[in-house]
Amino acid sequence: MTVHFEHAIRRAHFAPCSGVKTERVEWAEPGSNFTYAFEERVAFLAQQCSQTTVSKFLRTSWRTVGAIAGRASHRKLDSLGDRLNGLRYIGIDELSYRKHHEYVTVVVDHERGVVVWSARGKGADTLRRFFEELGPLRSSAIESVTIDMSPAYIAAVSEAVPPSRLIFDRFHVHRLVQNALDETRRDKVRAAEGKEKKALKGTRWPLLKSEWNLTDADVQTLAELQYSNTAIFKGHLLKERFAFILEGRQVNVARRRMAEWIDEARKSALGAFAKAAGTIEHHLDGILEYVRTRSSNGRTEGWNGKIRTITRRSFGFHSAQALISMIFLCCGGVRVRPASSAPGNFHERCRRARIECPDGHRGEPPQLGVRPWVARIPRHQRGPCNPRANAARALLAR
Repeated sequence: MTVHFEHAIRRAHFAPCSGVKTERVEWAEPGSNFTYAFEERVAFLAQQCSQTTVSKFLRTSWRTVGAIAGRASHRKLDSLGDRLNGLRYIGIDELSYRKHHEYVTVVVDHERGVVVWSARGKGADTLRRFFEELGPLRSSAIESVTIDMSPAYIAAVSEAVPPSRLIFDRFHVHRLVQNALDETRRDKVRAAEGKEKKALKGTRWPLLKSEWNLTDADVQTLAELQYSNTAIFKGHLLKERFAFILEGRQVNVARRRMAEWIDEARKSALGAFAKAAGTIEHHLDGILEYVRTRSSNGRTEGWNGKIRTITRRSFGFHSAQALISMIFLCCGGVRVRPASSAPGNFHERCRRARIECPDGHRGEPPQLGVRPWVARIPRHQRGPCNPRANAARALLAR
């Protein structure tokens, strides 16, 4: 059964402001041509698939879907209160959403596991806007900030929170050493000739893999590399020792071992490792904070992966604001429950209508407009509270 509802919204003219105001209704947002129920359904589908699919399924325009998703996102977030309250452990990262170096910066709350802030751009100026919105009082309550080793982020975070609360993500720190090992391997391969060059073929991935991911063939390749090229094997040992240091739990022990590793890397006659050692020494305090807290930027990187999936399924976004609305809708902790024409809880429906359902949930006689078809089912045919099955039994019982 289809029900059509028509309502003429009243308009009033106010002399002081010389403006015309429209009546506010309970089933639609001001300025919207759609009900809350329809917008909830659009927002729910927009969380799962592309705007084109939603527009075709609901027979509305592509731009309308984007506008509804933005309104629903802001409406839901406003109902949750200020997202920046209670922040203690946050992660910061940026990602590109279109060509020509167009970026958005994302701030994630590690405790709640949601995106709490996002804005167009990257760098220190963009991040300073976040801390300006946060304010000095709430900034002082932040206990840790996980970031990569971007100088711009380091400068912006150090201005707002004490440097001791800065934590460098383990993935980016470990990638410094891995890149140094891969650069050393490429240099040796370019300089090698004949059998020596052939022996180095296929060594890239065994060198970059973690110890627990090595296959028997990888172990054999590394064993042969020990004799065919000692420089690359020395770099491999430096990488494994660095990973072992990061696995530690004691900060003082890690500090001593890290100083020994930096000294050994500089004396190894490997230029790439000497450069990586200088970078690690410069950011040593933030790296040791990871050893102490075991906090990483993994959750932020995971949300970035989901945001890239949203960008790919949408085939890009024309503006950063459209992407930010989708970020909050899909990654901001927004729970959308689409309206449904079928009753969600049949017992609750029976209680509100004050009629008798097949499972014996009795009540008062039905009120005006309520059809007591459930009570007409013979007692021996009564079964579970299934609205569709009970409706069929009621028709057959007439």
